[in-house]
Amino acid sequence: MFEFIEGISQFLREPFMNAANSMESIPLLFALLLGLVGALAPCQFSGNISAITLYGTNSLKEGISWSDTFFYVFGKIVAFSGLGLIVFLLGQEFQQQLPLFFEPMRKILGPVLILIGIYMLGVFTMRWNLQLWKPSGNKKRKGKWGAFMLGFSFSLGFCPTMFILFFVLLMPLTLATGYGAVLPSLFAIGTSIPFLFVIFAIWYLGLSGKVMKKGRRIGLYVQRTAGTFMIAIGILDILTFW
Repeated sequence: MFEFIEGISQFLREPFMNAANSMESIPLLFALLLGLVGALAPCQFSGNISAITLYGTNSLKEGISWSDTFFYVFGKIVAFSGLGLIVFLLGQEFQQQLPLFFEPMRKILGPVLILIGIYMLGVFTMRWNLQLWKPSGNKKRKGKWGAFMLGFSFSLGFCPTMFILFFVLLMPLTLATGYGAVLPSLFAIGTSIPFLFVIFAIWYLGLSGKVMKKGRRIGLYVQRTAGTFMIAIGILDILTFW
């Protein structure tokens, strides 16, 4: 299954990888394009699709929360910048041991996506809520924290492709460039480009909160459809990475 997903991923990311290689002499653009390539890597692809599904559904139902969008991207920036700082402090030799820490976390993602999908279907309720993007009231702070943690945790799913992009291609340039400290952040923003594109499209097309205006019944159908899609992504993720 991984070989099949990797084949699709390679087809999608090849044009962007070629563009990144042509910009290697411009480190800022190189880091941004590498991040975009990383967004299409197998280990990041399911996470990005899940974030788009979760936030896209909520944006259609309740409207876009730009602050939560920022915190989602900020979570990714903190994750990749933190990894870059670890390599800088502990040396490039240590980065060879990092995949041992990423593998268990990557396997958790699939079951978590299935659990979220089942929750979105309304099969069970929780005393605590999935405050990922809730735009109103006292829940706003929880929404920001949920968005941040979603971006942070999704960024830690590494596979061989992502390892090469970040540690083999980006980090040597980061350590060799005077302003290299900003490159992991640009890489993180690059991995967020598909997500940001969908949010911008929802805003530009005037679809923010559109479902809620149509009625709660339609909103329920949209949420259950998204929940079914999340379960399918989770199952595919398990088949790919377990």
